[in-house]
Amino acid sequence: MLTVVSDTHSTEGHALAGRTLDAVREAERVVHAGDFTTVSALDAFHEEAARLDAVHGNADAAAVRERLPAARTLEWEGLRIALTHRRDGGPTGLAMFGRERGADLVISGHSHRPGVTRTDDLLLLNPGSHAQPRGNRPGHAELEATRDGVRGRLRRPDGTVVEEFSL
Repeated sequence: MLTVVSDTHSTEGHALAGRTLDAVREAERVVHAGDFTTVSALDAFHEEAARLDAVHGNADAAAVRERLPAARTLEWEGLRIALTHRRDGGPTGLAMFGRERGADLVISGHSHRPGVTRTDDLLLLNPGSHAQPRGNRPGHAELEATRDGVRGRLRRPDGTVVEEFSL
């Protein structure tokens, strides 16, 4: 399983709870789309996740920015994933970012608004914020490889499935 989180905004610790904490602990890989805020939050994620791939966000301290890139591309279960905290230009800018990297999936954060947007050639995923939803519902995403590709779910920290999608 691949667990996707973003926008922790913690001054200490990972601020994970409920199903989100379980999903991070159970995942073979965790992707974080930025805004840990502090090094202690980043380090706490490293302690919980078997493998963490992350980028820094606009609210991250300088010490976090020194340890993480602004963008990265990774491979998982045959998918090419482009990861960033935010990209100017909304969905169009994110799609262009993904196409430049030959991605099937673009993961971003920043808005604290969870959602999935399908374009002609890729999927845009924002898991929302598990810890500071700022008027949106809190959330994270879980992706699982299947015989037919990848199945994903946006979930609340209590485990409720809010949206399902596939790639």
